[in-house]
Amino acid sequence: MILVGSIDDIPDGDAVRIEGEVPIAVFNVDGELFAIDDTCTHQDASLADGWVEGCAVECPLHAACFDLRTGMPSGPPAKAPVRTYEVVVVDGMVHVRAPAPVGAGV
Repeated sequence: MILVGSIDDIPDGDAVRIEGEVPIAVFNVDGELFAIDDTCTHQDASLADGWVEGCAVECPLHAACFDLRTGMPSGPPAKAPVRTYEVVVVDGMVHVRAPAPVGAGV
């Protein structure tokens, strides 16, 4: 598992980027945590810098939207999904587990 940090480090409606071999973005949506690959599949942009509405994030470059639960894009310009990760909270500390298959729901 990858340590993200304290649950208090991810305010509601916000996201954090975790650097690694593959950067991961962790989002807090009304107290529910979601983790996806941080890089948009349309063009190299950080999804953690995007806009969250409901359970979707909009890429800050070209407005591609991805479902935070499944990683699936809602339409162009992105065509490929991002990978999702299971989020685990233990004693107030947030972790992400190994990636789920691309396009698989949580």
